[in-house]
Amino acid sequence: MAVATSTTVDNRAPRPAVPAPRGRRRKGPNRFTPGLLGSYALVLVYALTLVLPLYWLFISAFKSQLDAVDAPFAPTFSSGFDNLTRVWDLLNLGDAMVNSLYITAASLVVTLVIAIPAAYALARSQGRIATLFERIYAMGFLIPGFAALVPTLLLAIQLGMFHTREFMILYLPASAQPLAVILLTQFMRTVPQELEESATIDGAGRFRVLRSIYLPLTMPGIATISILNFISFWNDYLYTLVIVGPNAKVRTLQVALPTLQGNQGITDYALVCAGTLISVLPVFLVYAVLNRRMENALVQGALKG
Repeated sequence: MAVATSTTVDNRAPRPAVPAPRGRRRKGPNRFTPGLLGSYALVLVYALTLVLPLYWLFISAFKSQLDAVDAPFAPTFSSGFDNLTRVWDLLNLGDAMVNSLYITAASLVVTLVIAIPAAYALARSQGRIATLFERIYAMGFLIPGFAALVPTLLLAIQLGMFHTREFMILYLPASAQPLAVILLTQFMRTVPQELEESATIDGAGRFRVLRSIYLPLTMPGIATISILNFISFWNDYLYTLVIVGPNAKVRTLQVALPTLQGNQGITDYALVCAGTLISVLPVFLVYAVLNRRMENALVQGALKG
């Protein structure tokens, strides 16, 4: 007996898909809230307070004395490069520039030569003695700079180094050790100790470990210390004036520039701005070379913090 089977074919057209009802779209955060606009306004005001003095300094260095007073913010450039050449010859800034570079560069080298091994020793030492030495370094922040002026002067006289540049090369690194050692110690503590242990197993000594492992990994911190100390050493005025003196053969740029003050308080501000512009150029050059490493150091510190 044959069983008949039948299949039913649905010839109806498929129904179009009905889109699901859309819910309410979530509004994104408003990019221009009153608080954000206020923050931008404060940043703009702060930027202007930094840029405007630099702008005035730059354009005034190329103006005549009359234009520097009558139109302080107008970019007239009426004097051209005459102010730069006049102040260079008037104050003998060539010798002053050499003296400043000599004192600053030598002091910076001495600072790093002393601070790097000291920071390495503190970073890898443990116990009460290491903590005691670190606190002694930190106590250097509590001594005001002007408070040590008279003892430093007496020491320079006793050593027979009064009115010499070499005494400043000894004093400036000593005054910079607290900041340099404490900051470099924190950088060196971020280096994994396993790297030092591996190098020691391979036969590397302490000096090789410091030179091959710690120096490359802490280079952002060293760059930060270099920039901060370069600015401090270059701009030092009080100690340089008292210890080195105003002699044109040994004085620095910072000591030479105030001699532009005229009789009866009359000062050519255009010449002062020209001399100041010459004095700040090395600082900008050093910062332009090392600023990337300094920014990396700040970013690394923020991430690890």
